[in-house]
Formats: sequence, structure tokens, C-alpha cells
Amino acid sequence: MEYQGSEKSYRCYYDSPIGLLLLQANDLSIKSITFVQEKNLNENKNVHLKKTIDQLNQYFSGERMVFDLPLRYEGTSFQNKVWEALRQIEYGKSCSYKEIAEKIKHPKAYRAVGSANNKNKLPIIIPCHRVIGTKGDLTGYAGGIWRKKWLIDHEKKVIERKGI
Repeated sequence: MEYQGSEKSYRCYYDSPIGLLLLQANDLSIKSITFVQEKNLNENKNVHLKKTIDQLNQYFSGERMVFDLPLRYEGTSFQNKVWEALRQIEYGKSCSYKEIAEKIKHPKAYRAVGSANNKNKLPIIIPCHRVIGTKGDLTGYAGGIWRKKWLIDHEKKVIERKGI
């Protein structure tokens, strides 16, 4: 994704049901979401962080299924293709690393898809938790497998509750 503009940084913490998150943005977009253990930085919010907090609240309460935020992600062309493919996985659904590799026209690159997932700096918003092993096993999640399971279960419960 091309980027031009201010590099002024903003950050704040978000207490989620799966742990403390550090949200970072600049004047144009959200830059990263990181699982952290404690608050050790001064917070300074901007409009993008406030919107992210609102949308995360909606997501965790089961009201939001798709995020609508300006995102900034930096990676190789391959990683960007993977991250765009992840954004296409429907809420409450999952697919395999192999399926993502096939979708981006690199059918044998499923290990590289896993590596790109690991480098995703916008977990939850770019839903890498929805990618599972070919046999349905929960493999790899930078935030820990328990968080991946929690997010998948959360989305399934919302789908069931809404009767979708």
C-alpha cells in the first residue's frame, strides 16, 4: 500500500476480552495492534484510534462483522496479497493456509502464507485468526492459540445468536 504523509504517531491501549492491546496510528491510518502485558507508554489518541476503539467494542459485543478503518500495512508484494485475501474471509468462517495460497495464485506457497500471517501487524482487523490448518487444526497465532480459539468461537457464537 503506497503511503505519503505525516509520520506523527498516536497510541493508546485497549482492554479487550483477550487481553491488553496497544493500538498505534498516524494522521492517516491505523498502523498496528499489538498484544501487550502492561501499559508503559503515554497515550495520545487521534480520530483513527477513537474509531478503532469504537469498532473493536462493536466487534467484541457481536455488533460488527466487518471493520471499516483506514489501514497502513507495510510488507512485500506477496504479504500484501495475503493480507488482502485475509480481509476477504467472511466473519465466522475459516479457510486453510493452502486455500489462501491458491486464492492469491501461489498454490504451493502455503508456508509463506503462514509466515505472512505471522507478520500481520493488524490482528483482529485483518483476521489472520480465521486461517487454520488443512485438517481443521488451529495452528500458529502471534497472540497465542488460546486467543485464536477465543476469536473463532466468539464469531461462531455471534453467527448462531443472530441466526445467520
